[in-house]
Amino acid sequence: MHELRPQSPSGASPQPGAHPASWPEAELLKSVRVSRGRDGGPGGQNRNKVETKITLLHTPTGIETHASERRSAEENRKVAIRRLRLALATQHRCSPVPRDSFGDVTSDLWRSRCRDGRITCSPDHADYPSLLAEALDVVEVSGYDPKVAALRLSCSASQLIKFVKDHPAAFEHWNRNRERRGLHPLK
Repeated sequence: MHELRPQSPSGASPQPGAHPASWPEAELLKSVRVSRGRDGGPGGQNRNKVETKITLLHTPTGIETHASERRSAEENRKVAIRRLRLALATQHRCSPVPRDSFGDVTSDLWRSRCRDGRITCSPDHADYPSLLAEALDVVEVSGYDPKVAALRLSCSASQLIKFVKDHPAAFEHWNRNRERRGLHPLK
């Protein structure tokens, strides 16, 4: 039995094999190039006088996010980090999920958030990107079949689909991969 152990973003350090979306902020930022700039948006006449746009580039994957809609660089940094976690969860597959085993492949975090077949995590919660990454890793090794993935994740297929739909880019990613395999799109 192989167990994944993604950390919550507030955890101390990433576990070996943990998805970058689940790494603590300090660890994640070690693999990120941060740049500041100017961009249109709120702020009135002072808007173009300060560099509040934050761009984050995750150098190992090339995934880039930015935020410029807040008035301060610090607020935009927090938004950009959240967007980076979600982009990593959606676009980057890395956690080693065994393809041929139907044993327990879920992390402690997943088990704490999935009870009686229901996934209990708001898309606004700090744990959502980690859980989304874990779910999509299992979805991928399950051939993008929601029933097989749900079985492996100890939840219902409808709960899994609803959970992934909470982040539209992730749901689109899932359907694009189903289409590449000649499968009908999920609704």
